[in-house]
Amino acid sequence: MSRTYVYKVRDKVGTVHKGSIEGQSEQLVVAKLRELGYVPVSVMARGKSKLSSDLGNSSSSEGKIKLREVVIFSRQLATMVAAGLTLIRALAILAEQTDSKPLATVITAMRNDVERGLSFSEAISKHPKVFPTVYIAMVRSGEVGGMLDSVLLQLASMLEKQLELRRRVKSAMSYPIAVGVIIVVIVSAMLLFIVPMFESMYKDLGGTLPLPTQMLISVSRFLTSYWWLIAILAVGGVAVLKRWKATPDGRLKFDQLKLRMPIMGQIVQKTAIARFCQTLAALARSGVPIMEALDIVADTAGNAVVAAAISDAREHVRIGEAVSAALVGHKVFPPMVVQMMSVGEETGALDEMLDKIGEFYDAEVSATVDSLTSLIEPLLMVVMGASVGGMVVALYMPMFKIINLVK
Repeated sequence: MSRTYVYKVRDKVGTVHKGSIEGQSEQLVVAKLRELGYVPVSVMARGKSKLSSDLGNSSSSEGKIKLREVVIFSRQLATMVAAGLTLIRALAILAEQTDSKPLATVITAMRNDVERGLSFSEAISKHPKVFPTVYIAMVRSGEVGGMLDSVLLQLASMLEKQLELRRRVKSAMSYPIAVGVIIVVIVSAMLLFIVPMFESMYKDLGGTLPLPTQMLISVSRFLTSYWWLIAILAVGGVAVLKRWKATPDGRLKFDQLKLRMPIMGQIVQKTAIARFCQTLAALARSGVPIMEALDIVADTAGNAVVAAAISDAREHVRIGEAVSAALVGHKVFPPMVVQMMSVGEETGALDEMLDKIGEFYDAEVSATVDSLTSLIEPLLMVVMGASVGGMVVALYMPMFKIINLVK
């Protein structure tokens, strides 16, 4: 009997689409959406009760679950399954011993689903905010091949690498952001409170002020009079930017801009390539079909330019080309990556070659981040000194002139 299913999917550039479709079963609807080139996020029969919806997808109550907690869960579950515990028993133990209440809720929901006859991959697919698409695909493949424990260990290792890579980039950016905020706060405070005091004092003295002092006072007057307008423009600009980035064209252009940035563009590109190689290697090793694997790595690329290149390559692979040949001509993938993948395909060790490429770019990102950190620290100190020192000099220049006149 045909039913109406409400779905949420991602397209080739990662944009989320919602709609409804007729189908005989949830599995057939998922397969149809994949044939149309979408990556399903959630599929639910229309007319389910609220209780049924909560059991199917506990995203409304699962709260914030960190990626580190998913990694620990995967390693513990793999160990228990390898030791001979049933999946239901292992999930029950993990639900009791985890310190995260949101994760415990999700594990309990998955255990209930497995008890009702669903496979583990079907159970975790109901929690897309916790388990990414690559996780679901690899678990499904592990169930088919009878290698669930080893696949879970692979997933944990892959997620740990991506987590460490993200931590390095964030730690490198936290220092300049913090110093930048301090510079803005100090300069704003001086313009709003200190400069007006000097302005009133110089006004009483009379005379013509030096040009730097006049410019500083003019900026202070504007900021003091129109601070509300600046705040509105800043908030409005951020809102417009976010809305523009949410569109497929806006996200693509914004990601292109990020790739063109000096130094930071290299970090973004190398990070995306490392994630692509690690994810594709894990999927290939676990036996996921290449077309589905390319769909998943495009969805998890984290950059619209990389996702578009992978989606274009997927169409060439569909007609019989090798993955490496399909990536030729896309500037975001350096020739070295394509050549090493070609060697891996020729030798039948694509997953191993992808691992090596991922490790190489991991090291490249670390080296670039370290060099950027060592370069940006003194540069920020110079910027802070020049900003604050320049303002102080501009404020005291009339006093130097008065002292010279007195002499």
